[in-house]
Amino acid sequence: MELKSNVPPGPLDQKWTEHKFNMKLVNPANKRKYSVIVVGTGLAGGSAAASLAELGYQVSCFCFQDSPRRAHSIAAQGGINAAKNYQNDGDSVHRLFYDTIKGGDFRSREANVHRLAEVSVNIIDQCVAQGVPFAREYSGLLANRSFGGAQVSRTFYARGQTGQQLLLGAYQALERQVGLGAVKMHTRHEMQQLVVIDGKARGIVTRDLITGEVQSHSADAVILATGGYGTVFYLATYAKGCNVTAIWRAYKKGAAFANPCYTQIHPTCIPVTGDHQSKLTLMSESLRNDGRIWVPKAQGDHRPASDIPESERDYYLERKYPSFGNLSPRDIASRAAKQVCDEGRGVGKTGKGVYLDFAEAIGRLGVDTIRERYGNLFDMYERITDENPYKSPMRIYPASHYTMGGLWVDYNLMSTIDGMFVLGEANFSDHGANRLGASALMQGLADGYFVAPYTVGNYFGSNKFEKVDVDHPAFKQAEAEVADRSRRLLGIKGDTTPDEFHRELGTIMWTHCGMARTEQSLQTALAELPALRERFWKKVRVLGGEEQVNQSLEKAGRVADLIELGELMCRDALERRESCGGHFREEYQTPDGEALRDDEHFCHAAAWEYKGDDAPPVRHVENLDFENIHLQTRSYK
Repeated sequence: MELKSNVPPGPLDQKWTEHKFNMKLVNPANKRKYSVIVVGTGLAGGSAAASLAELGYQVSCFCFQDSPRRAHSIAAQGGINAAKNYQNDGDSVHRLFYDTIKGGDFRSREANVHRLAEVSVNIIDQCVAQGVPFAREYSGLLANRSFGGAQVSRTFYARGQTGQQLLLGAYQALERQVGLGAVKMHTRHEMQQLVVIDGKARGIVTRDLITGEVQSHSADAVILATGGYGTVFYLATYAKGCNVTAIWRAYKKGAAFANPCYTQIHPTCIPVTGDHQSKLTLMSESLRNDGRIWVPKAQGDHRPASDIPESERDYYLERKYPSFGNLSPRDIASRAAKQVCDEGRGVGKTGKGVYLDFAEAIGRLGVDTIRERYGNLFDMYERITDENPYKSPMRIYPASHYTMGGLWVDYNLMSTIDGMFVLGEANFSDHGANRLGASALMQGLADGYFVAPYTVGNYFGSNKFEKVDVDHPAFKQAEAEVADRSRRLLGIKGDTTPDEFHRELGTIMWTHCGMARTEQSLQTALAELPALRERFWKKVRVLGGEEQVNQSLEKAGRVADLIELGELMCRDALERRESCGGHFREEYQTPDGEALRDDEHFCHAAAWEYKGDDAPPVRHVENLDFENIHLQTRSYK
């Protein structure tokens, strides 16, 4: 396997423009001859399907929800970045590019990140034209707020519902194409296998989640936009249905999996309350604009927050990182919260929490202003905790939230399998070792609206395609593999539910490969995970049958893939003998506890090649060159 980034030559700020000009074009009449499968209907998948159909391609779109608008993109609350500089506070395309490279701890590809910053300004115009109700200033201009890792206000938002409103815009564009017959929409279908013929992705095999029918679908190209794999930790801010299955199937068909250990822990999650929980709830990072984070200065101080005077409070982010304060990047803020809790200064019954306090902001701005900015988030917090955040501080603690790792893609967002493109969180390309807040929505829409429509067309214009239909032997073989796997799971008849295995997997991963990793902890995980996998295939109990709605079967298949993914994550974390961004190896840190990179040996993306269930994967490397931003120690102090 060879990793060719296919970054075009020329000055950084001209690469994308020149590349678009040099791409092969497909004339409008010929576009109707090409077919594309899009798996996933979130911001990346929905926008890609709508855009490609608008151009004239035949598009088939798949999601396992009952409606495309139920994609997990709706859960993104705080906002979307764009270098518009409406605040006249010094922002620019170059500054967004710089902040993203620095925020990712210099572990992302310069060319991709600069393109993202360039395209960001177009996304806002696109979404406003669609009617997305962004917040506005009194003058009528679009409002902005700040997010972590930036000293400018570049985040556009719709209260605390930005992801939902952006997805509704993409959804309406998609449904327009469905209504015109340009997109064939398949809801309640889950991708089970990728079909590769003569080295090219030519289709997928799905399971109809209502009837249980296994079906094949052929196309000239396949786009995966299926989100991240953070549910490997079980307790996460993801929807329960989020999984790794689609990209894991592609990995086993030859797509390299890059940087799987790069997982993001978000600092503002409602803390775990007990073993009864099946997921966690995020409080938007936007709250850190006006909320101040603190813990008691003394260990074991369990007094109510209102009884602790200012002199006995430690606003630890403001103390440690005065330049960025409470808007320090997520990885840094998360580790800082863990540190003070480990010192015995955490709050709440478990001691695994810190305060996010709005008293100062309410006193300065008034309750009405805070309610206007964050009202739905405050209401959600009160419904979950039965505590009024207008009167007492929120309690927050870090949790799994996003994955920077994913399938390796080149500059054109194509994987190591020709004709298979990967968009949004499912790929590895833009965020390095740590994603800045409000950049996930930006990447998803950039990939779907403004990158894939060009690069997929270039692929069609550069290749000749033999007609392939679902009667091809490769599809029949893939269908048989899917059916055999289902029958195998149903035939085990063990005594342990898929959820119990999932919870055990999450405990292993969070304990040994979570916010901090060591060589010893990773070796422990790599001893426990194969044993868990073996026990799963002997003891899992899957109820029901094949030809019906069977959520037990769905969960079992996803958990099986997550267990295998956990092993790859730990291998990747063990091999990366440095700390960078969200990957924190305790052996590699500065005297004051910050991440210590090793640019001499690890300034690269690691991409893993599958070699079979009984053979270890092979690690490949794409070296990262920094020609426009010099490598430097990341500091937010």
